[in-house]
Amino acid sequence: MSPASFRRAQWRVLVATSVCYLFYYTGRQNFGWAIKGLAEDVGLSNTQIGWISGTGLVCYGASQIASGHLGDRFGGRRLVALGAWLSCLLNWLVSVGQGFWALLLLWSLNNAAQSLGYAPASRLIANWWGPRERGEAFGVFNFGAGLASVLTFALAIAVLATLSWVWVFRLPVLLMPLGALAFVWLVREQPDEEGFAPPGEGSEAARERDAGGALLERVHGVLADRRFLLACVGFGFTNWARLSLLVWVPVHFLGAGWREDPTAAWITLALPLGMALGALAAGYGADRLLHADHPRLIVWFLLPAAATALVIFFVPTDQRALGVALLFLAGFLVFGPVSSYSALCAALLGRGMLGTGIGVMNAVGYGTAALGDLVIGLTLDATGSTRALFLIATGVCLAGAGCGMALRAGPPGGERRGP
Repeated sequence: MSPASFRRAQWRVLVATSVCYLFYYTGRQNFGWAIKGLAEDVGLSNTQIGWISGTGLVCYGASQIASGHLGDRFGGRRLVALGAWLSCLLNWLVSVGQGFWALLLLWSLNNAAQSLGYAPASRLIANWWGPRERGEAFGVFNFGAGLASVLTFALAIAVLATLSWVWVFRLPVLLMPLGALAFVWLVREQPDEEGFAPPGEGSEAARERDAGGALLERVHGVLADRRFLLACVGFGFTNWARLSLLVWVPVHFLGAGWREDPTAAWITLALPLGMALGALAAGYGADRLLHADHPRLIVWFLLPAAATALVIFFVPTDQRALGVALLFLAGFLVFGPVSSYSALCAALLGRGMLGTGIGVMNAVGYGTAALGDLVIGLTLDATGSTRALFLIATGVCLAGAGCGMALRAGPPGGERRGP
C-alpha cells in the first residue's frame, strides 16, 4: 500500500483514539464540580473530600501499572473501550452513594476503570507512529485530553445551572460509551492488521523483541532505568500541579453567589483550554523546534508555570479579565510537558515496554497527585482560604523543572548512551 494510505490510517487511529479519550475525562474531572454539593448536602469536610479524591488518584495510578502491562500484552483497543463503559456505570453509582466510605469506595473503583484509558491508548499510538514523530502524535493525543477538560468543565457548568450536583455524575458521562463504540469501529491495534508495515526503527525494533515477561518482571525492567525513574519523579510533580488546579480551581472561583453571577464559573474554562493548546504546541515544538529535546521543553514550560501560579496567588477573584488570562497561561504551561514525558518513556524503554513504562510513570504521577490532594485539603481547612492552592502549585512546578534540568544531563531526547 502507498505511503499516503498509511498516513491516512495513522491519522484515523490517532484522531479516533484522541476523541475517545476526550470523553474519558467526563467521568473523572467532574469531581471538582461536585465538591460544594458534597460539602453542603452530604456534610463532608475539605479533608474528607481530599481523602476521597486522593484515594481515587492512588487507585488510578496503581491500576495504571496493571493496565499498562495488559496493554503491552494484549493490546489497547478492547481495554480502552471497556474502561469507558465501566466508568460510565460507576459514575452513576457515585451519584446515588451516601456517606464518606461509600463515596470513597465507588470513586476509587471508578478511577481504576479510568486507568484502562491512557497507558493502553499510548501503546496503541506508538504502534502506529515512529520515534521521530511521537512527540507530535502524543501532543495531538494530549490535546484531546486537554479538550476533554474543556468539555467536562463546560458540561458541568451547564448542568449545575439548572440541576443539582448529582447530575454532574450522570449526564456528561453518557458520552463515554458512545465514544468507545466509535473507537472500536475505527481503530485497529497494529498496522499489519490493515496491511501496513510497522513504523519501528533500528534499536527500538530490537527492544520490541524483548518485550515479553510477567508483570513483576516487566516492572522491574523499567525501574532499572535510572533516567526513567527521574522522569517519573518529574512527571509526579507536574501531575500534582496539573490536577490540583483542575480539581480545586472550581472551588476557588465558585463563591457562594455564583448562581447569581455565573460568569465566575465560566472563567474556569480558561484553564483546560490553555491545557489543550499547550499540549498541542509543546508536542509540535518538541519535535520540530527542539529536535526531540524533551527535557529542555519540560524546563522551559514549568519554570514560567511556577511564576504564573505565584502571580495568581496575588490576584483577587473579581479581576475577571486578568484571571482568565492567567488561568489560560497556567494551563498552557503546566500541561504542555505531559506529551514530552510520554515521548521520553518511549525513547528510554522502547515501544515493546511503553505500556508498562507509562503505567509505572502514571502510578508515580497519580500517587504524587494523591498526596497533593490530601495536602491541599488539609491546608484549605487550616487556612480557610483557597488561595493557598497557588502557592503549592508554584512549589511543585519548580520541583518538576528541577527534575527536567537533571534529565538534561543525559542525551537529548532521552535516548540511552551507547549502542
